[in-house]
Amino acid sequence: MRIVGGRHRGRAIIAPPGRKIRPTADRVRESVFNILSHGLGADAPLIDGARVLDGFSGTGAMGLEALSRGAGHATFMDIDIAPCRANIEALGETARCETIRADCLRPPPAPAPASLVFIDPPYGDKRAQAGLMALDAAGWIQAGAICVVETGADEEIAPTPKFIWLDDRRHGAARIRTVRRER
Repeated sequence: MRIVGGRHRGRAIIAPPGRKIRPTADRVRESVFNILSHGLGADAPLIDGARVLDGFSGTGAMGLEALSRGAGHATFMDIDIAPCRANIEALGETARCETIRADCLRPPPAPAPASLVFIDPPYGDKRAQAGLMALDAAGWIQAGAICVVETGADEEIAPTPKFIWLDDRRHGAARIRTVRRER
């Protein structure tokens, strides 16, 4: 796996062996960032300077991709944060990153909300919507924020009154939904 675009383009992201962590594939990340940059029209967030939250971060691929493309700060949250920390250090991004060892279903209160949020729990465990709601309740998602929710292709998520559904696409085994937090 590699960073797809921006200043770290082509640099490796290391995932631990085995199936415990399933990083978002390069081509899916490229599609997500194309949507964020060009596919949402006037609703597209400015990645430049964005405060990012990478929930269920695993390797940190989504947050690191955002930093490579101009985001200002990224917070990575996962129960096992070690793989993400290793990639942050390898890319020399420790100054712009914070790692939090926590369950996204029971997050600590946010010190500051994020304007761009990635939620990517393990496929099939049906924690995406619960994670989104828990992070929002703890103050991690600012009003107007764009949230990218990755699940298995067949997993359903019910719309909620606090989030506007902007985009829904399948990429092989993955399904990417882009939503905006109401203001």
